[in-house]
Amino acid sequence: MSLVEVKNLCKSFGKLSVLEGVNLNVDEGEKIAIIGGSGCGKSVFLRSLELLERPDSGQIFIDGDEITAKGADVNRIRRKMGMVYQKFYLFSHMNVMDNLCLAPVKLAGMSREEAESHAHEWLSRVGLTSKAHSMPESLSGGQQQRIAICRSLMMNPKVLLFDEPTSALDPTMVGEVLAMIRMLTKRNMTMIIVTHEMNFAREVADRVLFFADRGIYEQGSPSEIFDNPKRDKTVAFIRKLKYFSYEVRSRDFDLLKMHGGIRTFAEKYGLGSRRAYRLELCCEELIYEMIQGCYDDGDNVNIDIGISYSEADGSTVIDVSYAGREFNPFDAPDDDDVHLGVSMLKRIAGNISHEYSDGVNRINIIL
Repeated sequence: MSLVEVKNLCKSFGKLSVLEGVNLNVDEGEKIAIIGGSGCGKSVFLRSLELLERPDSGQIFIDGDEITAKGADVNRIRRKMGMVYQKFYLFSHMNVMDNLCLAPVKLAGMSREEAESHAHEWLSRVGLTSKAHSMPESLSGGQQQRIAICRSLMMNPKVLLFDEPTSALDPTMVGEVLAMIRMLTKRNMTMIIVTHEMNFAREVADRVLFFADRGIYEQGSPSEIFDNPKRDKTVAFIRKLKYFSYEVRSRDFDLLKMHGGIRTFAEKYGLGSRRAYRLELCCEELIYEMIQGCYDDGDNVNIDIGISYSEADGSTVIDVSYAGREFNPFDAPDDDDVHLGVSMLKRIAGNISHEYSDGVNRINIIL
């Protein structure tokens, strides 16, 4: 018997149908990642499992108990699930220990002494023992979210539900929360995770569900969904790229403006300072090489730089097109002192290609 079983789940808001005929079985210990575009019903589905959103029709079974049944003891069945939200929802007037002990003492009949012992165990595992008596407002967002996860675990749930647990965090704090969830995957915890972190979903999930058209549009292993999706909308979503572009139309182009744009792009999508610096360096060196090697004095400069970042596999690609005579800066020998920038790019790039057709050079660099 599956730990979570969903049969023909339907949910509408007025005339807007969000979920239609959704079916899902989740086995004990299985890690499910749910991905999809905004408004596709991911969070509504997750919240429906706890009846935080009440379905219009269908059945939901948690560890053999039907939470949607008439007269079901909903509160008892909910205790089998731990929900972690985008926001932390810690009680601001209580310190960390009181936040962690409240539900086990009030709802599960645990003694305060036993609850505190249990809380200290979890705080120790996530490196927050020193914060046991801190108030939530004194903690960083990442620390608050880790405490919120600990609070869910205090009730010894059968399954953990995560509703985009990193979306409200500063990019610098995302890693610590994802690291904690990775730790839980090693404890054979059953998890259903709605996430926009594609690399994370690929890494931790046993199965990935792509939501579209009011339900599970396609599902499969991480390699099946991210590397070889079958259906059109899945393919379009997986290949969705974040993009930055910059045009160079004169020799005295605004280098600082280009660098600022690249840094903003990198910060927005959490690429990190090291990758941002490499992108700046690559684009700068390529532009000067092309101006020098492809254009004579007095020629019009026509260079287009594009940087794309794939959320699916974390790859970063630089595409450069420049009209003029055929010129490949990477033809220079590695020991050429005049082209030190090119030699450096060869060392840091994963793959480089050049082609020339119809009077336009095109270079593709994968970092």
